[in-house]
Amino acid sequence: MMSTTHLSPILQKLTASASYKVKMNKGEYLFQDGETAKGLYLLLSGKVQITKIIPNGKELTLRMSGSGEIVGDMSIFCAQSQYTHSAKIIENGEAAVIPKAELNQLLKKDHQLTLELLEWISLQNQINQTKLRDLVLHGKKGALYSTLIRLSNSYGVASGENIRLDTSLTNQDLANFCGTSREVINRMLSDLRKNKIISIDKGYITIHNLSFLKDEIDCENCPISICSIE
Repeated sequence: MMSTTHLSPILQKLTASASYKVKMNKGEYLFQDGETAKGLYLLLSGKVQITKIIPNGKELTLRMSGSGEIVGDMSIFCAQSQYTHSAKIIENGEAAVIPKAELNQLLKKDHQLTLELLEWISLQNQINQTKLRDLVLHGKKGALYSTLIRLSNSYGVASGENIRLDTSLTNQDLANFCGTSREVINRMLSDLRKNKIISIDKGYITIHNLSFLKDEIDCENCPISICSIE
């Protein structure tokens, strides 16, 4: 478990107010889209995948969250609210739970915490909006290229002009990030490999020409806090 001394002030306050903790088992869910929103979860260890089922029935992965991150959404502030996405556990761990009623009481007493939480909500909205912008403006290709850029910011290890993603991903994982089929991703990755933009070794992607990916989607060079997969 991570030490709370390494958490930001906002997360330390939320952790201190947590009523209880839950074990996270890989393959299970912290919560699912449509369930009544019970509160926020602070990840102490492990990793979850934030997903949304889109109209065509495919699963869209919005982000991955790990230790020290908050999971939940602004719907918890509504009188009768439901989670608008699912949190699937992809790595065993533990989470502290801050129930909705207790969170509301805490925010009434601590205005600074309220502002910090609103900043967090605003950041999550910006991240989601930029992902949707890339998908709408540039289609499936834009979604894949944007995802690779975001992955490089979150998990990239630079070696000269190359950037190796320090996390193993299947083509289905990438398809979920892009809201498309594995077959479509297979074709686009094949083209990128043929043109030596990327290479793949046992699920680990190395980006050889990040500038190409950025140019293709008219990258605006957003701050890494926004242009990330987390």
